[in-house]
Amino acid sequence: MASHRVRIASPLRSYTAGAAAVSAEGGNAAALLADLDRRYPGIRFRMIDEQDRIRPHIRLYADREELRSLTDAVPEGAVLHLICALSGG
Repeated sequence: MASHRVRIASPLRSYTAGAAAVSAEGGNAAALLADLDRRYPGIRFRMIDEQDRIRPHIRLYADREELRSLTDAVPEGAVLHLICALSGG
C-alpha cells in the first residue's frame, strides 16, 4: 500500500495535534481519508458528509490535480493537500 505525505489545512490541525503534515496510506482518496481517520479520529467527518461526498468547502488535491470524488486515485508519491475554503464577512 502506498504511503503519502498529507498537508493539513490550518482549520484541521486540531485533529493532528498541530501538525501541518502527516503520513497516510492508500491508493485513492477514500482509503487515504480512512487511514487518516484511524490515526486522527474525527478528521474525516470534517471533510466528508453523511452521503460520502466531499463537503462543499473542502478541496482535495493530489499534487496539483483536484480530486473530485473519493474514488479518485492518488498517484504513488503524490502529496495529498487538504484545503478548506475561507468564508465569512
